[in-house]
Amino acid sequence: MNARDVKTADDARALVNERGLSHVKVAIVDLDGVMRGKYMAKEKFFSSLESGFNFCDVIFGWDSNDQLYENATFTGWHTAFPDALVHIVPETCRDVPDEGNMVFFMGEFAGHAKDVCPRGLLNRVIGRGEAMGYLATVAAEFEFFVFNETPHSVREKRYKNLENLTPGFYGYSMLRSSVESDFYHDLLEMTAAMDVPIEGLHTETGPGVLEAAIEHSDAMVAADRAAIFKTFSKVLAERQGKMLTFMAKWSNDWPGQSGHLHVSLKGKDGRSVFHEEGKPGSMSDEMRWFVGGQQALMPELLAMVASTVNSYSRLVPGFWAPTDATWGIENRTCALRVIPGSPKSQRVEYRVAAADINPYLAIAAALGSGLWGIENRIEPDAPIAGNAYAVEHASERQLPRSLTEAAGRLEASSAARALFGDIFVDHYALSRRWEEREFRRAITDWELARYFEII
Repeated sequence: MNARDVKTADDARALVNERGLSHVKVAIVDLDGVMRGKYMAKEKFFSSLESGFNFCDVIFGWDSNDQLYENATFTGWHTAFPDALVHIVPETCRDVPDEGNMVFFMGEFAGHAKDVCPRGLLNRVIGRGEAMGYLATVAAEFEFFVFNETPHSVREKRYKNLENLTPGFYGYSMLRSSVESDFYHDLLEMTAAMDVPIEGLHTETGPGVLEAAIEHSDAMVAADRAAIFKTFSKVLAERQGKMLTFMAKWSNDWPGQSGHLHVSLKGKDGRSVFHEEGKPGSMSDEMRWFVGGQQALMPELLAMVASTVNSYSRLVPGFWAPTDATWGIENRTCALRVIPGSPKSQRVEYRVAAADINPYLAIAAALGSGLWGIENRIEPDAPIAGNAYAVEHASERQLPRSLTEAAGRLEASSAARALFGDIFVDHYALSRRWEEREFRRAITDWELARYFEII
């Protein structure tokens, strides 16, 4: 049996027995989009397929550096960090390349942790769409820099003077992709083996930067694929003495790294909801309202998409990233780019997202805000033609300029609370404030160079 043929708990047991495995891998994704997990013994795995397994809820009580949040109400010293129930999702089964016949499963939290579980949150948004009669299709694309470095060497160098895989800008370079074809081929083979099909892989603008476009799929499959891609592409690189970064902007010298999301809706009959021939941009009323909802809520939900302090270094004029909640038809200077075409290809590109996204939360924000727009028949502004950076926009369209500001906008959003629940909104906003507070405690090289002598 192939891993991707697994659909039920019985299938999972049959596969593990057929392969003679003593252990399997199980994983969940935390608030920062970090995949965390463990090897689980066969007997434990079999019982967990029926009743779930316990995972300490501290993973929702600490940051990406395993530092505990202060004053969190969801979990902490005051709750004694209890276990939370996780259900294994059989249909997420995948082979793990370079680990023999090992297989891997995703889990989703239930019980008291379901309200803050990113995968569970996206599931609830998808369910909202299904109740409205819509099925969402999503595709993610990621830009990432590749270095000839290791986890040890980057720390020894203090993340300075790193050696890029290749020098120079060289966007869409056949030269670079051909010379480094071994890495490209290994990446394509690994992603194919894990059911993360890559539609396009090419160099982008910058030294050693690549872009991978993942094939479109149902929204949850797209999120799973994105999370798997970000984790296991790093595994592949580090096995080869290389490193990847998905930071939104890792250097002042080079452009930021996008993680654009392409979103469309179809009805339960399988037909496009977004396409209507003869209307401007072939946009149906539902698509126009969907874009209207995305535009209206983008400033309020930005913390779910731009979720790190570093995210806001990318959101500056002239760096292929938006600074306001704008939209246009085939306009890459806008936050939302409507892509007209056939019923099959009509979609909206959510361009505010960077490579540092938590795929589950970012897709939940992009999809949830659009569904809210349809529910409330939200009309967007007039589409922008030409350079969106050169247009003066209404103050309500301005995106938050920092993670703390974005957390405050999320916390105050009645729409966010209706879409995602009070427990998630309150806990997630606290976690983002913590993230910026940790940043504020650090003394940067810029501060030392600017103030050390002169002040």
